[in-house]
Amino acid sequence: MVDLARMKAHCNAGLLAGLVAFLVLCPVALWTASGQAPAPAPAAPQQHTSSLGFSYSVPGDWEVVDSQGKMPQLKEQADKNADSDEEKKGLACVQVVLTARHGEPASVMVEVALPFDCFGEAMTEGELPGFASGASQGLKQSFDVGEPVTGNYSLGGHTMWIERTKGTPKGHPEISYTVEITCGLLKKAAVCWMAMAADDTALHTFERGVVTLDGESPVALVPPTAFDKKPL
Repeated sequence: MVDLARMKAHCNAGLLAGLVAFLVLCPVALWTASGQAPAPAPAAPQQHTSSLGFSYSVPGDWEVVDSQGKMPQLKEQADKNADSDEEKKGLACVQVVLTARHGEPASVMVEVALPFDCFGEAMTEGELPGFASGASQGLKQSFDVGEPVTGNYSLGGHTMWIERTKGTPKGHPEISYTVEITCGLLKKAAVCWMAMAADDTALHTFERGVVTLDGESPVALVPPTAFDKKPL
């Protein structure tokens, strides 16, 4: 049986990813709406590796954003919604590993991890949906979000849970995004990758980003058949 208290803590960790994505995306969307172009992105290829046992390749024309300065504020906002010490513990442990943006209007990628050694126990596959869907929940304060479509797939020896929905910033219905998040359990952490894609090209770029999980062979993050199989 799934421990609902633990799931809610994990869900709040996903909520933090939604807050990060919104704070990175919102100013860029507004700049675009007012006709001001965002700063040019660096061209060098970028591969990001975590000591928790995974890596993800970001295309060279995506700008990696330093969101660490916002973390105390973000965690404070999420902490206000926590109902228990267990939830607060999950929020204290969660790491935003990577944030990147691209284009006009801007698309955003966010990579979030919950280390098990910090949290004190591992997550189960039954808790993955709560961890994943929590990120899109974090956008609802400022975005109108549609009904999600979910699925699951395998990357090597890892089961991945995926969700996709549509969203528009409140007050800017002319800007439409596809919000997609996929999560998996590694040996040392639960990890989620989230995209807010302004167009199909950005979504495809996110899905075809190369990952390595626990030393397995590199593969694309999301295969074309990801939504063919419903979650267990």
